[in-house]
Amino acid sequence: MTRPFIEHVNVTVSDPERSAALMAAIFGWRERWRGPARDGGTTIHVGSDSAYVALYTGPGGAHAAQRYPKGEPLNHVGIQVDDLDAIEAEVIAAGLEPFAHADYDPGRRFYFLDPDGIEYEVVSYAAVQPATG
Repeated sequence: MTRPFIEHVNVTVSDPERSAALMAAIFGWRERWRGPARDGGTTIHVGSDSAYVALYTGPGGAHAAQRYPKGEPLNHVGIQVDDLDAIEAEVIAAGLEPFAHADYDPGRRFYFLDPDGIEYEVVSYAAVQPATG
């Protein structure tokens, strides 16, 4: 039997096209699906073959100001990567600001906010390579 794992996270954004392009640029993800969503909205799924982020906006662009009875707040979305420095360079290239860098067992991490204020934690558990020179 397969162990449970997170298959997707669904977040409300103001512009799914922009958010999907951002996730593709930073993480190298691909668009898996797009189409109509609940209440006349639109969703784009972007991620890998095994997991994705669903980027939803309501009809007419209704987005983050709307509150849902399912619960809040979402603190952040955690993304595991192999090369933390390369991903940080992509975040900066996208015009976003990494913050709260931390190196502690079992890994290294930083955070950034997307244009809708959604916080992402980027973490790497790869062994830190000693500087050469």
